[in-house]
Amino acid sequence: MQATRLTLICHARTVAQKQARFSLDEPLDVDWLAPRRGIGKHYPSVRQLLCAPELRARQTAALFGPEPRLVQALADCDLGRWRGLSIDALHQDEPAAVQAWLDDPDAAPHGGESVADVCRRVGDWLTGLQARPGHVLAVTHPFVIRAALVHAMGCPAAFNRIDIEPLSAVELRFNGVWRLRTQGPGQETSP
Repeated sequence: MQATRLTLICHARTVAQKQARFSLDEPLDVDWLAPRRGIGKHYPSVRQLLCAPELRARQTAALFGPEPRLVQALADCDLGRWRGLSIDALHQDEPAAVQAWLDDPDAAPHGGESVADVCRRVGDWLTGLQARPGHVLAVTHPFVIRAALVHAMGCPAAFNRIDIEPLSAVELRFNGVWRLRTQGPGQETSP
């Protein structure tokens, strides 16, 4: 049986990330992106290109191929009234709410989606991919990639201990069980 190979790509950097703010549906930081435009050539064997519906994900997906399929399960965490706010301002104005959100995966003091909600949504999506062999490349957000990793590795407490950089890639493979697969130099295109 052929394995399901899932490459998760984090969207390219936005100005909100540069300014340590929670994202709105903003475009990519084109100055940061300019020297990295050739990244898509490293993934010629992609069977299917998926992406989150937000503008930053769609713009990043365009680097990997035309006409990616939008998948709602890959959408960023809905941070409710915290969207667009700086993390420093939230720590100053709502320290108890921020701490509750960091400590309790079911907390959603912002009125949006909890970390546990994101993890369930992404876990359900991964379960649906298990029966679809071949290489899938999905462009999405740090929250979604973190949720996929904690689901695959069975360690939900690690969610807030994972950092995902812009344009970074994480590969998961399913052949009876999800496995994290690291890649060495020059192995980006291996099947």
